[in-house]
Amino acid sequence: MKPTPCFTTDEQRWRAVQARDASAAGQFVYAVRTTGIYCQPGCSSRAPRQHNVEFFLTPAMAESAGYRACLRCNANPDSNNRRAAWVARACTLIENSDADLGLEELGRRLAMSPYHLQRQFKAETGLSPKAYAMAYRAKRLREALDDPCTSITDAIYEAGFNSNSRLYESVGHRLGMRPREYRAGGVGATIRFALGQCFLGAILVARSERGICAILLGDDPEPLLRSLEARFPKARLIGGDAQFEQLVAQVVGFVEHPGLGLDLPLDIQGTVFQERVWQALREVPAGSRVSYTELAERIGAPKAVRAVALACAANHIAVAIPCHRVVRRDGDISGYRWGVERKRQLLERETALT
Repeated sequence: MKPTPCFTTDEQRWRAVQARDASAAGQFVYAVRTTGIYCQPGCSSRAPRQHNVEFFLTPAMAESAGYRACLRCNANPDSNNRRAAWVARACTLIENSDADLGLEELGRRLAMSPYHLQRQFKAETGLSPKAYAMAYRAKRLREALDDPCTSITDAIYEAGFNSNSRLYESVGHRLGMRPREYRAGGVGATIRFALGQCFLGAILVARSERGICAILLGDDPEPLLRSLEARFPKARLIGGDAQFEQLVAQVVGFVEHPGLGLDLPLDIQGTVFQERVWQALREVPAGSRVSYTELAERIGAPKAVRAVALACAANHIAVAIPCHRVVRRDGDISGYRWGVERKRQLLERETALT
């Protein structure tokens, strides 16, 4: 009779992790400090570095230490299913509420502490409950504003915004401009822009009243300008401003050296799902790479790999929302809005500078 493998020491467990030994499943789990996720020994995820790993005898012990279960290997089916169920309930409560549900109230309705709610909701969706509510309302607002039979005031109220509260003040933030300007294709809105050159070729940087709304890359400046005009056909576009040129220089410096970071506000406008993906992208450090599958798992939607790829393709703020750090599962570089060669150059530069 073949002896049962022994996994009583960390060295034995590490060898099982390296070998992706499925026979060790159920005897221990391993957690990765850099991702905050724990897995079964046979998990097909990218192998972690040994110094980032710690071992636990049970999933419950790993979760008590603050780790969450891996969705790829379904490290704790009961835990994942429970969390998915109550997060779905939380989303339903948020979407069906006419008023703003604060963290305390949402936690009371779900019978859990606000701290635990905030942490687990973000782990599952990639957004805090408040950010999810705002993104969902913004989506409803865009849909209502696209209907010419709905007045702007009705659209705002139907989307769940109260004109007598601070939520109404945030409407412009979610759209990048005032609702009336949004409906009219940007009429009345002012967007400053400038064109320049970086090691990737031509670059266009645009800023709305709310922050950087576009960083576009290309071979020639003219197509970039046409792209901006198409997005805001009736906005007032102002170029050649000396003060704004300084901001563009700052952005170009960031593109040249992404590890320095970009200390500028971003005007991010997307659907609830797109914002989840873009937020997860902003948490991927310079010099690192993540697959579309891994990114889908990080936002709690492991089956939405294609939707994640589409969200990356819809990104219009290059480098600051680093969709270039997403690669295929086999590590191959493909699929970049501004060209695969630019993606390769960005990754090579980040690797060299980190």
